[in-house]
Amino acid sequence: MAPIHLKSALVTSNAEGNQKVTQLVQGIIQDIRTNGDKAVRSYSERFDKWSPPSFKLSPGQIEACIAELPAQTIKDIKSAQENVRRFAQAQRSTIKDLEVEIQPGVVGHKNNPIDRVGAYIPGGRYPLLASAHMTVTTAKVAGVKEIIACTPPILGQLPNATVAAAHFAGADEIHILGGTQAIAAMAIGTESIKKVNFIAGPGNAFVAEAKRLLFGEIGIDLFAGPTETLIVADEYADPFTVATDLLSQAEHGPDSPAVLITSSEEVGRQTIKVVQTLLKQLPTADLASRSWEDFGEVVLVDGIDEAFRVADEYCSEHVQILTERPREALEKMTNYGALFLGERTCVSYGDKCIGTNHVLPTRKAGNYTGGLWVGKFLKTQTYQEVRDDRVSAELGQLCARCSRAENFEGHARSGDLRAHYYLHEEYDWIKQAKAAL
Repeated sequence: MAPIHLKSALVTSNAEGNQKVTQLVQGIIQDIRTNGDKAVRSYSERFDKWSPPSFKLSPGQIEACIAELPAQTIKDIKSAQENVRRFAQAQRSTIKDLEVEIQPGVVGHKNNPIDRVGAYIPGGRYPLLASAHMTVTTAKVAGVKEIIACTPPILGQLPNATVAAAHFAGADEIHILGGTQAIAAMAIGTESIKKVNFIAGPGNAFVAEAKRLLFGEIGIDLFAGPTETLIVADEYADPFTVATDLLSQAEHGPDSPAVLITSSEEVGRQTIKVVQTLLKQLPTADLASRSWEDFGEVVLVDGIDEAFRVADEYCSEHVQILTERPREALEKMTNYGALFLGERTCVSYGDKCIGTNHVLPTRKAGNYTGGLWVGKFLKTQTYQEVRDDRVSAELGQLCARCSRAENFEGHARSGDLRAHYYLHEEYDWIKQAKAAL
């Protein structure tokens, strides 16, 4: 049977809103490009009511922030970061330098870390201190030499927990600065903020648009959209668990899709019922209910294989598998940001503490890329060295023929020259050029 929607999303276009975001962000970037710190300060005052003597925290200020935190919070930050660090180290160990002899001489590659990285750690309604774990810790494991962290104030105050997380993760500088102004300052460089080569970290629509517009001038981790979650469930799934886990991600924002694909009509209908009950007591229901109403879906399919196929078409950021045999998804699905297998494993673990990275592809980018990982902070760079005269000459002859087939005479002559040096081949253009010297 064709998939049946037990609940459909109310899909609306926001093209006008997106255009306004682009125009605003373009203006801010240009102003900061022209006026540097002065412009950065004006936007921080305008958007965050924040204008300290210096956006960069001193060591004393960092220590004061840490001193404000309960010991358990500090312990939990360090525990979560250790999980992220261990997984990133395991990933790094799989990335090898390469040197191979194809002909006498070698070709190879080296994996060199990016020199300077900017880490954006969101604040506002949700101070996502876990983003410090994901960006700063992972970059440190990759060997990045210098990490500049930016995070906004919260209601005019220092975000103590976020500052502590950035510090313990290994940030070399911490700036209390948010939004487009933070991204632009790091990407362009100002009198007080160093220009970075790469920016990682999630953010709101303005942060995402700033990264998009500045991509090319700097590298970025991903083109990010609203958080997405999708659950694949069969008749063995618990509707209470399904509903709880859907709402755990719907609370990210009013436009966060939360989708259930199930082979059981009973599970689907019970999940809808439980969601409505849970929303009555969820403290973040103002956001989660809007997200569920406008973007929530429950899709009934004919069998679990069909569920996996449909889920692959959705290509969601987070895909949770609540089925009798959850590891089947590893073999039958390929399009997603991250998989969460079985009832013991919720998406929130990935968001906060299990060790995998929570910066993941959205808007179907999982069709062509994975999420942030230690490899994103490395540059795989090739090198070549020919060590044999005859091989160089023969490569020169091949290079010349290939180049002339493409009308690249200058390329061809570089090849000719090696054939001349090492096989004593004669070329009129070499004779003429040397005679003219």
